[in-house]
Amino acid sequence: VATFVGADEHDVLDEVKTLLSFLPSNNLEQPPSYKSADDPGRECAALDTLLPDSPNVPYDMKDVIVEVVDDGDFLEYHAAWARSIVCGFARIDGRSIGVVGNQPMVLAGVLDIESAEKAARFVRTCDAFNIPLITFVDVPGFLPGVDQEHGGIIRHGAKLLYAYCEAAVPRISVITRKAYGGAYVVMDSKGVGSDLSFAWPSAEIAVMGPQGAVEIIYRRELADAADPVARRNELVDDYTQRLANPYVAAERGFVDEVIEPSQTRRKIVAGLRMLESKREELPERKHGNVPL
Repeated sequence: VATFVGADEHDVLDEVKTLLSFLPSNNLEQPPSYKSADDPGRECAALDTLLPDSPNVPYDMKDVIVEVVDDGDFLEYHAAWARSIVCGFARIDGRSIGVVGNQPMVLAGVLDIESAEKAARFVRTCDAFNIPLITFVDVPGFLPGVDQEHGGIIRHGAKLLYAYCEAAVPRISVITRKAYGGAYVVMDSKGVGSDLSFAWPSAEIAVMGPQGAVEIIYRRELADAADPVARRNELVDDYTQRLANPYVAAERGFVDEVIEPSQTRRKIVAGLRMLESKREELPERKHGNVPL
């Protein structure tokens, strides 16, 4: 229910002041900007060694966000709810931005009903106040299960898809690791209109993960193999090299550039400066029909 929580009245008032510092007075104004002492061209060297060697080992997406934004200041939105996704306000190059990122530390960063709703609400809020969106992607898919299906996970996931498609503000995405299937599509992919899409060399962009894909595509071959484990490992490596790496995605136009993690802040700053004059013309209508 509560978007922000404070220890006492003074803490809450400080939170409100901080929140208002990111927002314009109305939807016709641009968000306030401040001169930052944090070098816009600063390298984020810590990001080069942040990701674990194994794609199955989690890391904290907040560490990525704090490293990239100005002075490490990040005001998290609904911090205690739907924790498999992180949303919040920050600044880059002195400009207000909205940040959305999958959280591998919680449910491996999957999208479920609550996280899709949380992110959709946040994206629409940023769009309403002309705040650019930066999306950090590490999503293995939608959360499976009967409860999610009966609860309408597809409909709720469509809310996030709709929110991104309708957002007219500058939108930049950074794929850090996993970007699988429909969940990747709704996380501000190029297919739904992201202005710029960057990927780290560790990114795996595919319909599904290499392990799952190999189990399905080569099921009969693995069953007949003299050493199924060794053959599976060979096929996983082949699938990753041919289909799941970011360079193939870049060749096909799904990614604009593969960048070193340490260059993330610099690339986002350059992208936001380029998109500062973005003006997207939307069709004249009363309002869209959000999938409620």
